[in-house]
Amino acid sequence: MLEYILQERLKNQQGKNLYRKRRVLLHAAENSETIYNNKTYINFCSNDYLGLANHPAVIKAFKKGAEHYGVGSGASQLITGYSYAHQALEEAFAEFLQRDRALLFSNGYMANIGVLQALARKDDVIYQDKLNHASLIDAGLITKATLKRYQHNDMQQLQHLLAQQTKGHRFIITDSLFSMNGDLAPMAELITTARNHNAWLMVDDAHGIGVLGKNGRGIIEHLQLTQTDIPILVCPLGKAFGCFGAVVAGSNALIENLIQFARTYTYTTAIPPALAVAAKTSLEIVKNEVWRRERLQDLILYFKQGALQRGLKFIPSDSPIQSFIVGNAAQTVCLSEQLSAQGFLISAIRPPTVPFNTARLRITLSCQHQEAQIEQLLDCLMKSYAALL
Repeated sequence: MLEYILQERLKNQQGKNLYRKRRVLLHAAENSETIYNNKTYINFCSNDYLGLANHPAVIKAFKKGAEHYGVGSGASQLITGYSYAHQALEEAFAEFLQRDRALLFSNGYMANIGVLQALARKDDVIYQDKLNHASLIDAGLITKATLKRYQHNDMQQLQHLLAQQTKGHRFIITDSLFSMNGDLAPMAELITTARNHNAWLMVDDAHGIGVLGKNGRGIIEHLQLTQTDIPILVCPLGKAFGCFGAVVAGSNALIENLIQFARTYTYTTAIPPALAVAAKTSLEIVKNEVWRRERLQDLILYFKQGALQRGLKFIPSDSPIQSFIVGNAAQTVCLSEQLSAQGFLISAIRPPTVPFNTARLRITLSCQHQEAQIEQLLDCLMKSYAALL
């Protein structure tokens, strides 16, 4: 019976053109190229915005860390898994983010779940943007608090919902830079709203950290925000930093509470110290090689101008995330496959990752892309989309 139900669920996914398959990449080369099925593709769907995942210095640091600490940490952080490498990375990020302290989690998903599970209680209410990342939504669901979701960036609705709460603590949760639309949250309004309603503001800066701000400090530098403005800041390291893990930064009291009560921190094996060594090297590159962000911004502008010239309408975004709405899931998959045949790796993003009838191609830019590659992609997209219609 169970096997039948499982098979029917899979058939249902296939019938809706929502079935997902994994790509087996053979090699991630430099210059935004990768090898898949023995063919080289230009990768336009990676979050490696600054090209650090394959940076020689980061790789060298990882090897050195493995030679010194071994491959694994061997235990959870509160047993014997916490090393000097972890401590050094936390201290470096606390200084970089201008926060009292920082705490290293295994990844962004576990960081978000750990924070809310540790802080929110039964009588509390969590308010989330409807386009927040799945990890934030799941974090809200896993607590015993009430979860309320407001329409994307709708501050009027958020304030209306907040006004209805009569007891418990309030938590306002948002992405800084939304992963599917590429737009920014209205941080100034969120900060004011949080203050007016005595709410905690938690921001996931997954796609902003390393990319935004002159020195790559993310949303806090981009908008000149303090620890008081954003008491809980989550910074995953698997995107612009090209590594693994995530840091939560804030006050001493916040970090101590997470060490004591965040189950996803306490009850899991610490990430390999070698990864922490690599991430610290990546942090130094993010701080010192400003040209990577400058180059990325130039390419974003180049892409947007090229799309405009060709009459291609993307969701307005000044970020490396450029989303082309197709709508129909089957057509989106077809368009992705046509671009793949022409040497471009771009995933078809479909529900439930995005709302129904908003299936899209999510194109992401890296400082390693070249103008000629962008020109080729936009030309192919224009022709393929016109043929699809």
